Amino acid sequence: MAKKLQFICNACGAVHSKWSGQCDACGAWNTIVEEAPLAASSGGKLGSAKGRKFELGRLTATDDTPERTLSGLAELDRVLGGGLVPASAILLGGDPGIGKSTVLLQAAAAFAQRGLKVAYISGEEASAQIGMRAQRLGVADADIATASETNLRDILTTLDAERPDLLIVDSIQTMWLETVGSAPGSVSQVRAAAHELTSFAKRRGVSVILVGHVTKDGQIAGPRVVEHMVDTVLYFEGERGHQFRILRAVKNRFGPADEIGVFEMTGQGLREVTNPSALFLGDRGTPPPGSVVFAGIEGTRPVLCEIQALVSPTPHAQPRRSVVGLDSGRLSMILAVLEARCGIPFAGLDVFLNVAGGLKVTEPAADLAVAMALLSAREGSSLPAETVVFGEISLSGAVRASGQTENRLREAHKLGFNAAITANQSSKGVQSAVRTTSYGDLVTLVGDMFGAG
Repeated sequence: MAKKLQFICNACGAVHSKWSGQCDACGAWNTIVEEAPLAASSGGKLGSAKGRKFELGRLTATDDTPERTLSGLAELDRVLGGGLVPASAILLGGDPGIGKSTVLLQAAAAFAQRGLKVAYISGEEASAQIGMRAQRLGVADADIATASETNLRDILTTLDAERPDLLIVDSIQTMWLETVGSAPGSVSQVRAAAHELTSFAKRRGVSVILVGHVTKDGQIAGPRVVEHMVDTVLYFEGERGHQFRILRAVKNRFGPADEIGVFEMTGQGLREVTNPSALFLGDRGTPPPGSVVFAGIEGTRPVLCEIQALVSPTPHAQPRRSVVGLDSGRLSMILAVLEARCGIPFAGLDVFLNVAGGLKVTEPAADLAVAMALLSAREGSSLPAETVVFGEISLSGAVRASGQTENRLREAHKLGFNAAITANQSSKGVQSAVRTTSYGDLVTLVGDMFGAG
């Protein structure tokens, strides 16, 4: 009997009975593809065949922390939560050409120098190409076993005999299993390959790093279930026009999520940046109108960055709203609050907002810095020099407190800033050499700073 075809969304993995242009589950367009279902088991219905009995144990608490291996790359170790955990599965995604293969080859060489047995399997490049990159990065002498292969069954058979400590697979979209009747890169193949490699990691005690392609929206391509299978999900971010790269943990079972590591792309590979705040503010002189320094928190690390705004009259009927490094929806909300609560309209004005250095800011504490940058650009008035700003803005116009105030102020003082503008609750009970000016609502702050409101 012929297998009945099914249709699967490449964006979310939802199954549909027939093809349509838009996925009903996630709303994505042109992501539904035809795919043959996985072969049914010979036993037929669940329960008709005997399974292997296993024993259930009682929950026991333990204070044991997982043993970790440090690579010596401090920024990578920070993002991993303190080093590489044995038998862990890690998924790394990022735009094409951003430097995923580069950072993994440098990491592989670093772990090999620490005594780990490392295997690097590439489905996209020949072994000679990997060797050329290693020569350029200066790690050609590293003890790394490399191969170019895509048949996952052959890969696992070889690795069962070799028993490496760390396996790097570049990329998961190129791997395929002959038992899955679909093309490499399809939802079924990616799901099955990720499951096999994750199971191999847990069964053999091998740490596995999988490289994943991303969609045009920046999400890892394939079913989201892959991100649930692995222990850690990392994204390698950066703008093509900037030399800075951000390695960000969005999921980590062995450490804090949202931790970042900062690298600089050079001709000899990626170089660690130990002081990101100084890097993002390195070219900053006398602050012009529209320039505000935001004291943010990325994971456990305080990071200072410059938020730039430009407001200009528009010749078009519909003003432009252009954002780089921030959520465009958050900008729309702040503009609405400034108009509704403070009486400051932005109609008929183009608004451009940018986070300098290519950093992406998702923290709500950036609201106040964005509002100050917009007002500074609109009024043509600069904020006082050596001042940092942080605080969340509510729809009522209130300025709400942000966490880790002391860490933010400490980082600001270390870089020479002596004043901060924040919420009333943020500065209570905080001892700092930085002078803080606190506000409870946006109207009072606008009136004090710009004589409006």
